[in-house]
Amino acid sequence: MAQKKDYLKEIIKHIDIKQHNVVPLVEAMESMAFSARDLNRAAKIYEKMLTDKDCTVILTLAGSLFSAGLKKVVHDLIANNMVDVIVSTGAIMVDQDFFEALGFKHYIGSPYVDDNELRELHIDRIYDTFIDEDELRICDDTTAKIFDSLEPRPYSSRELLWHFGKYLEDNGGPKVDDSVIYAAYKNNVPIFVPAFSDCSAGFGIVMHQHNNPENHVSFDSGKDFYELTQIKLKSKETGIFMIGGGVPKNFTQDIVVAADILREDAPMHKYAIQITVADVRDGALSSSTLKEASSWGKVETTYEQMVYSEATLAMPLIAGYAYHKGVWKNRERKELQKLFLKENVSVK
Repeated sequence: MAQKKDYLKEIIKHIDIKQHNVVPLVEAMESMAFSARDLNRAAKIYEKMLTDKDCTVILTLAGSLFSAGLKKVVHDLIANNMVDVIVSTGAIMVDQDFFEALGFKHYIGSPYVDDNELRELHIDRIYDTFIDEDELRICDDTTAKIFDSLEPRPYSSRELLWHFGKYLEDNGGPKVDDSVIYAAYKNNVPIFVPAFSDCSAGFGIVMHQHNNPENHVSFDSGKDFYELTQIKLKSKETGIFMIGGGVPKNFTQDIVVAADILREDAPMHKYAIQITVADVRDGALSSSTLKEASSWGKVETTYEQMVYSEATLAMPLIAGYAYHKGVWKNRERKELQKLFLKENVSVK
């Protein structure tokens, strides 16, 4: 039988948009057709978001993105002031980003393997990438340790991810130079994970609440929704850059409706782009078009674009285009985490 080391050999490397000037390539796509022209228009809409001084840029993330090599792209968007808020799935932020910040890696694999053998070796597979399950359990335990250190009360995911960043800071910093959670912590970019139990932190909260049945930390998804709605209300305009769909997509679009329910004057998202491979014909949320979202009063249709492409292909091109155009250089940092900083500090 093979050993674990036979599978976990080649490390996934995160693409660096700073090293590849894709501006000529993306501009050439304007004179093409189909998805190439769609991608060109999406890149230009993202550029508009960054040049609009009144626009708060919200990045939504769904799918197994960081395990696939896109982590440094998001890190660089934060570091270079190209995103103001992130709404993500838990797996991306905890099982993939925080996991690597602790010093662990994702590995190049193959879908054509014996999954029964992988299970015996404690190797988890995400299509053609591998993760060491024993290392993932350490990540689970670390999240429980963080929860144990906090004052028992309900927390928004934004608060807890700030504490994840603080944990890295207090323990010598992350073991990598491209941690998204740590970059967000240092640059006051709030991260929301509306389905926070659905990741390694979910296992951590199970352990924490089991060991502290009477007095424990809990996840407050209502507070997530209210805090992100507050960001919408404090922003003159908003633009959303969506990778995949799922809960992050709908959660972010819904804050317009929430603001309306509060009878506050908040416009629809002025700009919106989405990268997805989902098929519109099943009526699912992940595939619903941005024009469809307009019927719900969530997205304006002047600057919206769907890009039907797999994220590892399209996201570096769109993000790289905006980076190398340099439109972010004169952009003022919003540091929206500061809206909530008084609530963040709450330890035993």
